[in-house]
Amino acid sequence: MAALPRHIAHAKRHAPGFARILKDVRPEKINSREALARLPVTRKSDLASLQKELPPLGGLNATPVEKLAKLFVSPGPIYEPEGRGADWWRTARGLFAGGFRAGDRVANTFAYHFTPAGSMLESGAAALGCTVVPTGVGQTEMQVAAIRGLGINAFLGTPSFLKLIVEKADEMKIDISCLEKAQVGAEFLPPILRNNLQQRGMRLTQCYASADLGLIAYESLMPDGTLNEGMILEEALILEIVRPGTGDPVPAGEVGEVVITTFNRDYPLIRFATGDLSAVLPGASPCGRTNVRIKGWMGRADQSTKVRAMFVTPAQVSEVTRRHPEVLRARLVVEGEAGNDRMTLKCETRDRPAGLAEAIVASIRDVTKLRGEVELVPPGSLPNDG
Repeated sequence: MAALPRHIAHAKRHAPGFARILKDVRPEKINSREALARLPVTRKSDLASLQKELPPLGGLNATPVEKLAKLFVSPGPIYEPEGRGADWWRTARGLFAGGFRAGDRVANTFAYHFTPAGSMLESGAAALGCTVVPTGVGQTEMQVAAIRGLGINAFLGTPSFLKLIVEKADEMKIDISCLEKAQVGAEFLPPILRNNLQQRGMRLTQCYASADLGLIAYESLMPDGTLNEGMILEEALILEIVRPGTGDPVPAGEVGEVVITTFNRDYPLIRFATGDLSAVLPGASPCGRTNVRIKGWMGRADQSTKVRAMFVTPAQVSEVTRRHPEVLRARLVVEGEAGNDRMTLKCETRDRPAGLAEAIVASIRDVTKLRGEVELVPPGSLPNDG
């Protein structure tokens, strides 16, 4: 936290977007988690509009565009920068925890065009002293041939593409047992796929990263290859787990939206709401790394749902519950067929003053412009899923 006031001052001084967002903030006062939690949230879902207002990066970059190394284009379109310097995305730490070492020959199958994943993982592997083969995506037969011909022993890419390569090698009757380790990301890793690859003798870990923030968290292995629970937070970040649609931190262990402050001098994102769900795990990892652990990616926090042709958002649900302090947690359930939807807000409450349910129904109508029902349930009865 000691570096936070200086970092916020840097963002205000050099990034026009944050000069506006934080215009009333005194950086020297932001020296604790409590103070940080009072700052505005900048949402990933708002980046496209921010970048249209102040091209090309919404004024969130503290380093001028002409001094950056690369600019990427993600769907939206949303533009992301890469600065200069070794391991700018900070992926080396996660690769090392996954068993990657100097001298490894690494097939990097993440895309190298438009989006940053290929560059992101290559920079980390290069920082470790690995030799990277930039295969990119597609062409599974050539991937198999390259793995065999070059003796590639490590893989970077999505789990589904790794599965395709392994299946193609089996189909071609080519031995790729030289492939001993893999770090995967960008999509869900089914437990059965992890188990199948481990049975082939492959050590498999996941990284959790984004095009805006770089590496966020990573899995680690014990020396014998045993996978440790959860994912370890990358050290150049401050993590908050907040109630979806708000900036309010949730109690430890509760599922909420991942909000990150990154100490990146080029792109100093402050209270950046990723739209992802996760939760903090208690204690340190058995591998000896002491930073905070999270449960990993647990879904999306910004999933709006359509009810009778109108969208209902997490922010609207949060506004309804904010009006009624008796509500500890809430979950919106939408049932029925299109055009005949039934919306029920299930609310955990300890105290149930007369007329509470009716008052919440009125708030639902006021906030969403839709009719909704309310079901009051005991504390702890709703799933802990954000």
